[in-house]
Amino acid sequence: MVKKLSIAWHLWCLRPWWRKTLNIVTVIFALAGAAIIGAWGLYQLGVTNNGGAVDKNYRSLMAVSEIDDLKNSKLTAEELDNEWALQYGRVAALARFYPVNARLILAASQHCDNPKMVERMMAAASIYIDDKKELNRLEQRITQLLSEVPQQSSKNAIPWMTGPEWPALKAAIIRDSALIREAGRLSGVEPRLIVGCLVGEQIRLFNSKREMFKKYLGPVKVLSVQSQFSYGVNGIKDFTAKAVEDHLKDPTSEYYMGPAYEHLLDFETNDHVTERYNRLVDYRNHLYSYLYTGCILHQTMLQWRRAGYDISDRPDVLFTLFNVGFSQSVPKPNPVPGGSHINVGDQTYTFGALGFDFYYSGELADIFPFERERFVSKQKKLTANDVQRIQDNMSDCKRPERGLEYKKDSTAQPTETEKPDPFGVDHETVRPVDHTAQ
Repeated sequence: MVKKLSIAWHLWCLRPWWRKTLNIVTVIFALAGAAIIGAWGLYQLGVTNNGGAVDKNYRSLMAVSEIDDLKNSKLTAEELDNEWALQYGRVAALARFYPVNARLILAASQHCDNPKMVERMMAAASIYIDDKKELNRLEQRITQLLSEVPQQSSKNAIPWMTGPEWPALKAAIIRDSALIREAGRLSGVEPRLIVGCLVGEQIRLFNSKREMFKKYLGPVKVLSVQSQFSYGVNGIKDFTAKAVEDHLKDPTSEYYMGPAYEHLLDFETNDHVTERYNRLVDYRNHLYSYLYTGCILHQTMLQWRRAGYDISDRPDVLFTLFNVGFSQSVPKPNPVPGGSHINVGDQTYTFGALGFDFYYSGELADIFPFERERFVSKQKKLTANDVQRIQDNMSDCKRPERGLEYKKDSTAQPTETEKPDPFGVDHETVRPVDHTAQ
């Protein structure tokens, strides 16, 4: 055998290089073909099939799906609230052991109206918990504590949010959400702060115009627009709006917001008085009302910061100062909230407290989230096109004659056909400015 191999090797060595190369290539192709045919044969025979296996936790997986849901439940509102309380208690227990899962489940629970879904998520997470003794013990303690306190009938800890005004106002705010967010971005202010000012002013108007609210504002769910002593949905006075415009242009002012904001409220005409009025008393598009509000908040915050007092983390004080105006904004240590007194139901609130209640209530947080920075001081400077886009948001709806409230002659009142419709819901689409913050 050894002699035969030696002779074969000798003959191989005597072959020319081209023949050796051809022989090697032939052998490689032969082996490749054999491998392909072999693999195909194994596949046909089913040798490579993976038939799968029953999951070792199959009983737990089935048990999660078998947890009753509430689709056909006849639970009362109190019983449903009690079920939510129990599930939140269980999530709190889970947070002591697995905070990531608890946080995810809590966030997901805000997007479903079924507390049993929370129970299913909890059960799914517990599949991978080998030792549940401590977790179960804590759950039982929390459940026991909750069972000792019966479910209360009160729905909301904030009294004024239980009345008819808030649901109607909330629907109107949602309708204006795109405008508010755009105004916040343009003025460098957290939109939620702008909404806080809006809530205080609109609750005041809803309460002072009860009959109008019952007849129009409540059923139609629109914001009340002022056109007399104060203007727009946020009740901004003419001299306040003019001061805001002046502050934007004056680098020496304690309210100056920086060069990026100088052209934010530029006018299209030389008649600033009329154009300012038309901006704010716009029944169909409230962008300018929100822009002026954002600027007031931003300018007030800068005034206090430059004086050595940072109130950017005091929404209650910011809402109060918005309400009382620049003239009463005097930086000092330990500011206190307050403002106009507003009666809602059988209780009296201050303007600052109403905005504060909304801000920290969690209401509309999915639309107006809490942002890391309430005020943004750096952004690209507005171009002429950017300014034009802002100006294009002003609608051509009819406004009442400016100063009409001061005229004693009843003949000066507009006729029925001339009166604008303050309760229309034909809001124009916001025209966003195409620039981003830096």
